[in-house]
Amino acid sequence: MELGLTADEVLTTTRSVRKRLDFDRPVDRAEVERCLEIALQAPTGSNKQGWHFVVVEDAAKKQALADIYARNFQKYAAMAASNEYEPGDLRYEQKDKVTASAVHLVENFHRSPLMLIPCIDGQLDRAPGFQAASAWGSLLPAVWSFMMALRERGMGSAWTTIHLMDGGDAEAAELLGIPHDKVTQAGLFPIAHTIGTDFKLAKRLPLDDVMHWDGW
Repeated sequence: MELGLTADEVLTTTRSVRKRLDFDRPVDRAEVERCLEIALQAPTGSNKQGWHFVVVEDAAKKQALADIYARNFQKYAAMAASNEYEPGDLRYEQKDKVTASAVHLVENFHRSPLMLIPCIDGQLDRAPGFQAASAWGSLLPAVWSFMMALRERGMGSAWTTIHLMDGGDAEAAELLGIPHDKVTQAGLFPIAHTIGTDFKLAKRLPLDDVMHWDGW
């Protein structure tokens, strides 16, 4: 069922959802495939269409991916703790909520009805800037379109990359048969219905803080 949101509403209320993912409600495979069909309409450099979308439904594989994520999250959390924002910064005021949300996902990731690993052709670990930018520019719009399509259908996700740390991407590749030497993984996404659909605008830094005209 579609929510009938306007384009602006979808663009401004598509959140990284963690605490409000409904891990107990099944997800219709056909609905997810429809969202991926929408994603395929995103821009793609030189019309290469080098994207791949690995959807994971098997419980054992989901648990294995969640284990990789949880292991790496401990390392990430330790690094993030030493790089906190200063009091008075909007992001400092939000950090406790963000941390609690992230921990909730770690504890429940394996319960996601589905998981998604988007990939792009090419191994980008040591790719020149031009090549990497071109490849990511051919995948990230498609993934964002997918997330917005989920939002319109009362589902949600969160863009996570922590499973890629410290060889986790190689482990995931072996688990799922992804040709690790030929494609690059972009992240690990839980897919679930959301608890409620009333998502609001996020608190962001003022536009004047990040906008530059004719120079930095």
